[in-house]
Amino acid sequence: MKSNVGGIDKILRIVVGAVLIGLAITGMVGAWGWIGILPLATGLFNFCPAYQLLGINSCKLGK
Repeated sequence: MKSNVGGIDKILRIVVGAVLIGLAITGMVGAWGWIGILPLATGLFNFCPAYQLLGINSCKLGK
């Protein structure tokens, strides 16, 4: 897997994922809050399959 998520995109994914999971754990949102696992995982692994399909890359890699 080649990194295609970076910078602010990565930070936002991790924060949004953690917030959604936290809200699901506390019961403030329904079970759909567990969807936060997806942005959290893509932020932590620096890879988004949807970005790969669409040809998007927000990761600035130095060559």
